[in-house]
Amino acid sequence: MTTDSPALAPFDASTLQGAVRLPHLGVIRVVGEDAASFLHGQLTQDFALMGLSQARLAAFCSAKGRMMASFVGIKRSHQDIWLVCAQDLLAPTLKRLSMFVLRAKAKLSDASAEVAVYGLVGDGQGWPSPAWTKADQGEVSLVRLPQAEGRARALWLAPASAVPDLPELDLAAWWWLDVRSGVATVSAPVVEAFVPQMLNYESVDGVNFKKGCYPGQEVVARSQFRGTLKRRAYLVHADAPLAVGDNVFHASDAEQPTGTVVAAAAHPVAGCDAIVSMQIASAEGGALTAGTTGGPALTLLPLPYPLRDDI
Repeated sequence: MTTDSPALAPFDASTLQGAVRLPHLGVIRVVGEDAASFLHGQLTQDFALMGLSQARLAAFCSAKGRMMASFVGIKRSHQDIWLVCAQDLLAPTLKRLSMFVLRAKAKLSDASAEVAVYGLVGDGQGWPSPAWTKADQGEVSLVRLPQAEGRARALWLAPASAVPDLPELDLAAWWWLDVRSGVATVSAPVVEAFVPQMLNYESVDGVNFKKGCYPGQEVVARSQFRGTLKRRAYLVHADAPLAVGDNVFHASDAEQPTGTVVAAAAHPVAGCDAIVSMQIASAEGGALTAGTTGGPALTLLPLPYPLRDDI
C-alpha cells in the first residue's frame, strides 16, 4: 500500500526526550455525584466503570454519529473527571455538553486556566503502563499514551503553575510523534466530518461497543457490524507541508476527493507526515495527492497498530 516516492529520510527518534507545554489542548472539568454517569451517557466510552488508575480515549458524537470532539478522559476522583480536548473546540463542546446535563448532579467548566497540560517523551521508566492507564502523584496526574517511533509518551496534568522536572522538548517533535502514533484527535477544521471508525477509534480503544446508549450510537454500531464502513485512517508522508482539512485525491478521480487530512506535522528531517481519513479502496493502489490531483504526492506508511475486525 505505497505510492511511488523517494525513500523517506531516516531519523533516530531515540534522541527525543523531555517535556513540552501543549497550548493546543484544554481541559473540561466535570464535577458532581453524577459526573461519571452523565459522561457515560454522552460519550463513546465507559466512564461509569472507569477506575482511578485508568484513562479513556473517547468521542462526543452528533445524532448522526459524527465526531464533534474527542477527549482523553481521567478521574481525579469518582466525582471529579477531566476531559483533555482540542482548545479550538473546547468552548462549543462545553456549551453543547452542558445542554444535556438537565437534572444530573454534574457541573461542567473550562479548567484550562487551572490545569497545566504537558506532553512527556522518554523511555517510560516509572510511568504507568500500558497505554490508557493513569498514576497520580499528589496533584499531578500522569496518563500513558500509545507510544510512537519506539518512544514512550504521556500527558502530564498538574496545577497551572507547575512544570515537569525534565529537559525541554520541542513542540514540533511532540506533534510529529503524535501523528506517528496513528491516533487522531478532532480539531475545528474537521469537526463533524467522521464517524469514530473513520479514525480507527475501534482499533485504538476509543469506542466501547458494550456500553449503553449515547448520541449517535446507532450509526456507530451500524458502521461496525453491518459492513457499511468505507473509510479508514492511514499514515502518509509528503515532501511538502500539509494542513488539517486538506483534501486527498486518488488518481482515478480528479473531481471528487477520496479523503481528508486529519493531523499533520513536519518530519524532523524532511517533508511532512500526516494522518488522513480516506476511502479504503484508495489505499489499495494508485497515486494519492493532497490538495488537488496535481498536489504533493502521498506515500502510505504502515500503521503502528493492527486494525481490528472482530470487536
